[in-house]
Amino acid sequence: MAPKTTLNAKNLEQLGAQRLAELLIEISTGSAAHKRRLRMELAGGQGVAEVARQVRKRLGSIARARTTINWRKVKALKADLETQRKNILDVAAPDDPKEGLELIWQFLAIAGPVLERSTDESGALLESFHAACRDAGSLATLAASEPEALADRIFSALQDNGYGQYDPLITAMASALGTEGLAHLKTLLVRWSKEAGETLAYAALQDIADAQHDVDGYIALQSEKTRGMPLVAAAIANRLTAAGRAEEALEALDRVDTKGRRDVPFEWETARIEALGALGRTDDAQAFRWQCFEQSLNDQHLRAHLKRLPDFDDLDAEEKAFAYAQAFPDVHRALIFFLRWPDLVQAARLVMARRTELDGDLYELMTAAAEALAEKHPLAATVLLRAMIDFTLVQARSGRYKHAARHLTECASLARHIEDFGTLGSHDAYVAGLKRQHGKKFGFWSKVP
Repeated sequence: MAPKTTLNAKNLEQLGAQRLAELLIEISTGSAAHKRRLRMELAGGQGVAEVARQVRKRLGSIARARTTINWRKVKALKADLETQRKNILDVAAPDDPKEGLELIWQFLAIAGPVLERSTDESGALLESFHAACRDAGSLATLAASEPEALADRIFSALQDNGYGQYDPLITAMASALGTEGLAHLKTLLVRWSKEAGETLAYAALQDIADAQHDVDGYIALQSEKTRGMPLVAAAIANRLTAAGRAEEALEALDRVDTKGRRDVPFEWETARIEALGALGRTDDAQAFRWQCFEQSLNDQHLRAHLKRLPDFDDLDAEEKAFAYAQAFPDVHRALIFFLRWPDLVQAARLVMARRTELDGDLYELMTAAAEALAEKHPLAATVLLRAMIDFTLVQARSGRYKHAARHLTECASLARHIEDFGTLGSHDAYVAGLKRQHGKKFGFWSKVP
């Protein structure tokens, strides 16, 4: 049995209504968020109209604010927005879907003012408005909105989509719009694109084409030039494959010149694999997975390839893949591959065999690899740390001296776990060499413990 002082609903009930009310007033003092929550609970007992009034009041206050929303303020505002969205969905909408839909439209209307004064790069606030778009679609269906009127309202919103806040709206509203509403919205968007040359209309028209399962309509929206771009070709091919037109999907993909390129997007490659699979060309799909792996060392392609091999054949193929990665021209891409797999034995082997090729300027990769290898492969971790130290000192990157000093301390710690440095040279010998070559870089040595 829980102690009487444990914070749970049953124990708190023993305090009585009056004492709990006093405590809530005390706790909420100085907290605007807590006070708003309490007011909303009180409003809920007075019906939907009062809840709607409180939500509108708060949304209006957020829209009128003028202070910049920096990263420190994003979390609080995000919580506030989610509270209002929850009030709309859980309190107002169940009793009155039409009122709930009107409130969610007002919620979406404040996106422009909010995002205009936001410096947040995480996308947290934008996601709240995207979620509200999806809510609007559900509520429009519940409210049985008239299709053409709904299309008019969506069109009006899309004309003010400068921050992408309405990007999911058409997809979310497709069911509520139905055939009639989608056709009317398409007419409005086509007219807008012709009159104003508005690029926002083209993205919306693509969403309508998808909602209408109109693959050819989607393709027609792409220019001849853009159809030769890998990501556009992949988008077209995926739609054609889903529509049972895989041969045409391959033709769309073949518009892209991939000969000799190592930067072919993963999306283009997977679109081709999907099309080959849809045509029953499983051997070709397998061969292409391996080819893609050889070009990029993408672990996802290798995993997919191995998964489709018979038992034991996959072990031979994995061994072949590892040997290929060990000799891959770009040692850093090979290191990333082994870390992602993960196979730290192979990663350590790569580092030791090709240590002269390591670029100490790639500090994010070098640091992550050193941390991963430190416990069981301290010598390889030391090689990575020394690569960063050497680059920093040779290039006299004073802004990174403190990091290089920390790396040198980490090398000292790792040295205690290394029995044989081989041709690498002991830690003491390495430090002595640094002092001979960079002894006058006092900014570095002053940071070494």
